Amino acid sequence: MHIGKYSFWESPIQGATTKHAEEYIDFTAKEGFHHLLIEGWNKGWTPAWYENKMHMFSFTKSADNFDLEKVVEYGKKNDVALIGYHETGSNLINYLKEVDDAFALYKKLGMHSVKIGHVGSKLNMKENHFGQFGVDYFRYILEKAAQYDLAVLYHESIKDTGERRTFPNMVSREAARGQEYNAWSEGNPPNHLTIIPFTRLLSGPMDFTPGIFDVEVKQGYPGKRVHGTTAQQLALYVTIYAPIQMMADLPENYEGKPALQFLKDVPTDWEDTKVLEGKIGEYITTARKDRNSADWFLGTITNEKARDVNVSLSFLDKNATYEAQIYADAEGTDETHNPSAVAISKKTVKASDKLKLHLGGAGGTAIRFKKL
Repeated sequence: MHIGKYSFWESPIQGATTKHAEEYIDFTAKEGFHHLLIEGWNKGWTPAWYENKMHMFSFTKSADNFDLEKVVEYGKKNDVALIGYHETGSNLINYLKEVDDAFALYKKLGMHSVKIGHVGSKLNMKENHFGQFGVDYFRYILEKAAQYDLAVLYHESIKDTGERRTFPNMVSREAARGQEYNAWSEGNPPNHLTIIPFTRLLSGPMDFTPGIFDVEVKQGYPGKRVHGTTAQQLALYVTIYAPIQMMADLPENYEGKPALQFLKDVPTDWEDTKVLEGKIGEYITTARKDRNSADWFLGTITNEKARDVNVSLSFLDKNATYEAQIYADAEGTDETHNPSAVAISKKTVKASDKLKLHLGGAGGTAIRFKKL
């Protein structure tokens, strides 16, 4: 819907329909994933919903052609849990009137997560997101969600403030320019992703929504694209911390792609993190250890300049041998030359080894170190 292939609202190209939802659930289950986010399922979406006005959404009534209960039940049969979506349009007067009924509906259906959006330059068209009104509102919704056993993922919110220590149902949030800006604006420049680890990410996890394989967005708006390579998109799952991650591309862009294996393997939470090297606005190399296995993962990305990165593997267990499963920019690949090409290779390594990795312009490399 963000790239214009489908519409947010009820139309001949409506995105959130029961039929589409079941197709996406089938794909999710087939590939071994267990959660699916559906936006646009509810009444109130119109072609002008994103304009700065007090837009009215319903948070309990399903859109035409969408049967929420049927979709949830179909998901359960396929071991796929639905993540609900509440776009407020920053009309919090309306949202706060409906939030109890909305959360109660999700709880009744056995849903456990909600993503809440706040598109608009100001809350209620007059309050800054970061003002006291916004801080109080975001805290209130967290408390309210906890009453209904819901985990929260915020978009267009204030940055993390440490409150997830008090409210562990605060899973992640956006609060910076995320992937969606690449779909319908001039996009994020290549250095953006080499800056936020040193700025926004210091406050807590960020829902950037990585994982675009068709970085040229061939089915999207003319001239709009991701300013980077597919290998860089893989690396973001390591360089950007988020305990809930998204696969933000279309199913047909994942189908049959060998690089999808990395998204099946990469964890979303970690036991240990080591930033091996980096320079603000230029590059960053991060290694993280899986909480639930002996595996390590590495992500390294660069700005618009191609570069060679020499990585010491001293973070690995010194008494072990690993298979390095490497997903790199293919030869000659950068932002403007065959950016979707990913070279996949394997290599046996130890902690005493060093890896020399070549990153194309706006490129990256992702590696899984599987303990043998």
